[in-house]
Amino acid sequence: MSDSSEELNKFLDVMDTLLGPEGCQWDRKQTHKSLIPYLLEEAHEVIEAINEGNQNKLKEELGDLLLHIVFQAKLSEKEDEFKFSDSIRSIREKMIRRHPHIFSDVEVENTKDIKQNWEKIKKKEGRKSLMEGLPKSLPSLLFARRIQERAAEQNFDWKKVEPIWEKIDEETQELKSAIAKKNQDEIEEEFGDLLFSLVNLSRFLNINPEEALKITNRKFMSRFQKIEKHIAHVDKDFANMSLNELDSLWNKAKDEERS
Repeated sequence: MSDSSEELNKFLDVMDTLLGPEGCQWDRKQTHKSLIPYLLEEAHEVIEAINEGNQNKLKEELGDLLLHIVFQAKLSEKEDEFKFSDSIRSIREKMIRRHPHIFSDVEVENTKDIKQNWEKIKKKEGRKSLMEGLPKSLPSLLFARRIQERAAEQNFDWKKVEPIWEKIDEETQELKSAIAKKNQDEIEEEFGDLLFSLVNLSRFLNINPEEALKITNRKFMSRFQKIEKHIAHVDKDFANMSLNELDSLWNKAKDEERS
């Protein structure tokens, strides 16, 4: 037995104890739905550790995420629905089935062939459309990126980046037109079209739009907090500051980042 298998079995025993009759009261009260916020939080902490390049943190956060995977499976096991081993068997069989170029005699030339085969196999498994199977709870920017990628794998995509810039200009003009007409429903639709076009651009620039926006969010928060500190230092408040004064403080905060 490998070290991983041994440690996993020990961990499963711990979870059985915690969820057993003499186990933890809090753990035993949890349901699939009550654990969703914690599952999401742990997934985001894994992503944060990866982005930081912090291997020690990643090691710990992967363990925390595994906790919630096992927790969910153990709750189903208590309800006699399925066992954790069933989940492991399911993903093992799926990975073998979806990699015929490794476990069978299918030949491929590049990663594009691999992705196309992957989608064909998924359709054979029961999906009627390439657009099926993406969780509706995905952040909208990431959801847009994924459906664009699926379409691109079937050659439904721009060949060059230049037409995307033209599309962005087109959608910008359509948004301005909707704003001029003061049609709120049309404004919302055109704003979405513009965002979708920008996500298309992100693919060609090899940028994750979700992560790019997170960087901008953090940057904005950092600069705004510097403005808050300055205003507090001079014993003023936002209501007594002009927009020109605030802009000046904002630019000062930007300069500090570059120095």
